[in-house]
Amino acid sequence: MDFAICAVAALPVRKLPAHEAEMVNQVLFGETMEVLEKANTWYRVRTLHDSYEGWVSSLQLEMIDELTARIGTTYVTAGPDLGDHILFNEVRMNLPMGSSLPGLSNNLFTVGKANCNYISGNAISPKDVKPSEELIRSYVDDWLNTPYLWGGRTMFGTDCSGFTQVIYKLLGVALPRDASLQATRGEAVDFLEQVQCGDLAFFDDGDGKIYHVGLLLNSSEVVHAHGKVRIDPMDGAGIVNAETRLRTHKLRIIKRYL
Repeated sequence: MDFAICAVAALPVRKLPAHEAEMVNQVLFGETMEVLEKANTWYRVRTLHDSYEGWVSSLQLEMIDELTARIGTTYVTAGPDLGDHILFNEVRMNLPMGSSLPGLSNNLFTVGKANCNYISGNAISPKDVKPSEELIRSYVDDWLNTPYLWGGRTMFGTDCSGFTQVIYKLLGVALPRDASLQATRGEAVDFLEQVQCGDLAFFDDGDGKIYHVGLLLNSSEVVHAHGKVRIDPMDGAGIVNAETRLRTHKLRIIKRYL
């Protein structure tokens, strides 16, 4: 079996092996994957951090061995988007928040055959992070007004679950990619009055299917990707748009992961 690592800032993952196909996800720099199938320059892959499958361009990958692929993330970029910079084979590259820096030591690391030098930014070790309301709010502030983008996971465009997944990656917690799967993890919070900053609220459609997620700042405010990453009021019934005062999402369940 072949393994690969993302060698670009944000790698589009597509539903079919074509550039014009729907983007269903993004892999951030340094995240690893297993290659399941090859079709010319297109590889069908499964990401190792969340088992998400899709097609990617092999031109944006570096091949690595299985041991390297499964070592896991050592450091993660935590500066505002494009606030972290590396030299990739001596050429400058800007990285989005949440990128992985595998094996970073003395500002040096490798991505496949490429030599990398971490030159500026805010690299953190997720296992050493102590989550706090102040830290969570600082990350949220960086993401506000990011446009909604189906399949996105960066500050240039994100969907609801991509946003929460990256925030939790920075907090040292690995979450699945989709809202419905994120809702299967964590411990239930039974009452809105018990909410803590960082809890996730999940919302369902008319058929009871969970399709949306937001991060709670407190018992009355939620930050979520809806048109853009925004803060809206929330009550026991769900989200109310701050401008229109119309209810937009129906609350299903609240979960805690920290």
